[in-house]
Amino acid sequence: MSLYDKPVRLLFYDMVEDLGVSKGEVITRDQVYAWFNENYPKVKDGTVAAHLLKMSVNAPSRIHYKATPDDDLLYQIDSQRFRRYEPANDPTPIYEEQEEMEEAPGDPEGAREFAYQQDLQNFLSKNLSLLEPGLSLYEEEGITGVEFPVGNRRIDILALDAEENYVVVELKVSRGYDRVVGQLLRYVAWIRQNQAEPGQRVRGVIVAREISDDLLLACSELDNVSLYEYELSVSLQRVTID
Repeated sequence: MSLYDKPVRLLFYDMVEDLGVSKGEVITRDQVYAWFNENYPKVKDGTVAAHLLKMSVNAPSRIHYKATPDDDLLYQIDSQRFRRYEPANDPTPIYEEQEEMEEAPGDPEGAREFAYQQDLQNFLSKNLSLLEPGLSLYEEEGITGVEFPVGNRRIDILALDAEENYVVVELKVSRGYDRVVGQLLRYVAWIRQNQAEPGQRVRGVIVAREISDDLLLACSELDNVSLYEYELSVSLQRVTID
């Protein structure tokens, strides 16, 4: 359901016309935020940030927001600057996960961990009730909580609990160490300051294959962080050959 008479995707087209962004002209992230804050203040910064990725033809994260050719509006120069998409000159827009994202030359272990984390993220985003009954994936204006942008970083999963409070889920495919706490708390603070409504609580969850002692100790003084360990299992069934 749209917050205004147009969805945010179409408001982006209005924005580039209103600001007179012509071919080759650069528009900054701050300009985009300022335009929405002035003209459509109900649209949250997180939603704007996600649409910046969705509507940038070269942003790999747009695959999480189901981008289509109708969303091909911008080309991302860097994390802060964008320009109008030029079909005749720019690379082919990204609509699905690129194979090279799963490969890390010279670092096969890192490549495997990246692929495992994607699998874990995909599974949990569809089965959040395994973490907590009533937990559901955040979604607004066609943007979901998978790889939800917070500043120049992204949350693995942003969810809502049964009471409509935000839950930030951070995934680690191997051991979870205490340094992940700072990362998680930064995300929690960003959501509280830029996304949550007054009175809406924000808490964090860390999911790892193994919770280290230092992480357990670091979280012992925090009442807004929960820890989970996951296990993977595979079952085999013999297929009869005629």
